[in-house]
Amino acid sequence: MLLAERRQRYRNILAGTACVHPASVFDPMSARMAESLGFEVGMFAGSIASATVLGAPDLIVLTLTEFADQIRRITRASTLSLMVDADHGYGNALNVMRTVEELETSGVSALTIEDTVLPRPFGGEGEGLISQGEMVGKLRGAVAARQDPSLAVLGRTAALRYCSLDEAQERIKAYADTGIDGLFLTGTRTREQLEAVHRATSLPLLLGGAGPELNDRDFLAANGVRIALQGHMPFYAAAKATYETLKHLREGGDPAELKSKTASDELLDIALKLKDYDQWQNDYLQ
Repeated sequence: MLLAERRQRYRNILAGTACVHPASVFDPMSARMAESLGFEVGMFAGSIASATVLGAPDLIVLTLTEFADQIRRITRASTLSLMVDADHGYGNALNVMRTVEELETSGVSALTIEDTVLPRPFGGEGEGLISQGEMVGKLRGAVAARQDPSLAVLGRTAALRYCSLDEAQERIKAYADTGIDGLFLTGTRTREQLEAVHRATSLPLLLGGAGPELNDRDFLAANGVRIALQGHMPFYAAAKATYETLKHLREGGDPAELKSKTASDELLDIALKLKDYDQWQNDYLQ
């Protein structure tokens, strides 16, 4: 499937009336498995990228090149419409433009740029927000750097976590005027907050890290939310399974006892495209 088709499929979700949950993916195998299950969208988060590429926490020590390389592996392996968390764009507005160029050529369907102060500055006490003006410049630069008009550029804001509702609405309106295609909200806790944001902009909304009262997809859809994240449990489940398997073997456990916990031939066929590779060997190596 051509990249433009994947991107248009993602845009169709933004333009629709339903709210979907994306699959949190982290490598080619997980993307293929998500696609086989019918997920409409894949999500590759910055925190999961740092964990899978570096084995490091989400402290913005991953480089843009490392991030783009892993994205390229994922988009090559499946036809999922992949959205990615590009954090703060790896610097100022000019760095954001470079980030958009790299991620677009890596095959993403959508990317987010956020207004959190990253990485943590010297002497800083946790996170905060960059100025509204700086974020507007970043988003304008991101939109300008896009070559394929079907690529979705999304603004991500934590304003609901750090600002009053009035200030958050002001930021959201300013971000929407930059030409972005949607807004990703973090730190949303109440229905009232979401309803206020929906009144402030007609852009499609994405939701991450929401409070428990926002688990109703019908309510979310009615208030402009088109994609709602469910966290990144597949990676954490994989980490636990790997550790427990290694521990079992290190402590002298019988490998045969792990049979029920390992991938079947059918699952490996999905993850590794075994039948395709067998066919290609017959077609081109005989």
